[in-house]
Amino acid sequence: MSDYVIKVENLGKSYQIRHKQERYTALRDVLTEGAKNTGRRLLGRGKTEDDHTLEEFWALQDVSFEVKQGERLGIIGRNGAGKSTLLKVLSRITEPTRGEVRLRGRVASLLEVGTGFHPELTGRENIYLNGAILGMSKVEIDRKFDEIVAFAEVEKFLDTPVKRYSSGMYVRLAFAVAAYLDVENLLIDEVLAVGDAGFQKRSLGRMSEITQDGRTVLFVSHNMAAVASLCDRCVHIEKGRIVDQGQPNQVITRYLDGVSQIHRLKGVGDRDDRMGSGEARFTALRLLDHNGEEVDRVPMGSSITLEVTIKSQRPINEPVIGFLIVDKLGNTILRAYSHESYAGPTPRIRQEIKVRCCFSKLPLMYGVYSIHLWLGQHKHPVDYLEYAASLEIIRSDVYATGHAPDANNGGLFIADHSWEFAENE
Repeated sequence: MSDYVIKVENLGKSYQIRHKQERYTALRDVLTEGAKNTGRRLLGRGKTEDDHTLEEFWALQDVSFEVKQGERLGIIGRNGAGKSTLLKVLSRITEPTRGEVRLRGRVASLLEVGTGFHPELTGRENIYLNGAILGMSKVEIDRKFDEIVAFAEVEKFLDTPVKRYSSGMYVRLAFAVAAYLDVENLLIDEVLAVGDAGFQKRSLGRMSEITQDGRTVLFVSHNMAAVASLCDRCVHIEKGRIVDQGQPNQVITRYLDGVSQIHRLKGVGDRDDRMGSGEARFTALRLLDHNGEEVDRVPMGSSITLEVTIKSQRPINEPVIGFLIVDKLGNTILRAYSHESYAGPTPRIRQEIKVRCCFSKLPLMYGVYSIHLWLGQHKHPVDYLEYAASLEIIRSDVYATGHAPDANNGGLFIADHSWEFAENE
């Protein structure tokens, strides 16, 4: 018999999307339609829906995979790819349109902040309610109760209705309940991003402990570093279909390469996949070498200048401009924020400004990196653009010894240093 605990076969999930038909309407049509609607209301018939059409949208299509006991499966993909829909089907929150899901053992899900919590009940009452829903006895819940409370750090508010909890308190308690009650399968969505860095670290540590006990974890996240470190296997979903699966590092690398290539097909100013208020935006980015020539690759240890043009709809006082250099897994390797490292007069953006940040000797090991752009004001994002450009660092004899550094020996950075050898006589 197969040792799977989760088996998905030809899974599909569709939704009906309603579209309103746009058409030219004359004044006489408006008056006529208004009279008709008034008549329908008087007759108790309500308004007709002739001006709407229905579209069938497939959030998942022909998805098949197996998860073995104790396996940690990471699920990645862009927003709207179908990741959360898949977990909702596995959690029995929604039924599949077609296909089959087989589960062995109890399933605890953490899909949204407060999923499964009753807002009028206290934290204590919700712990017992969730345990009972999972089929656990009061004795079993009692045995885990202190660990749940200690992890969630909500002891002071344990007898307060959870509707008064902050989002951080909510998600800590929800994760603790899911992670400490005795269930065989744990499904976790991006909800961990709500917590602070300390909570995320503890949560990832707890998930690692869970799998060592032979339990199974499905983990949906945009945090590629977390997926790479936590998971044994990774699945990439795109437009409702599995397009890649295998070792996490390999799948993530291929996924991020594809994402960055798609983004760079458009110029910085034409991109619409940006975050922020939109009051100002990056319209151009150039990478310049020591001669001021535009480049996309430089030798190790070379200088590089990052130049952006920003256009603003209104004056922005004390803007924060940031350049983030990330590796192939999306980890921020090197960063520069103007409010941290610029000691000149306070900058101001009126209508258009050009900003340059120069690294006199880029200390990165050879490889391909991507650049994210940040524009903020008072810690609030105005324009944030990921994968705005690609930069290749070429392997070179940076120390002028005749031996170029080898990345296979480890390390992310290079730095000037010296050696001394003194032989004892």
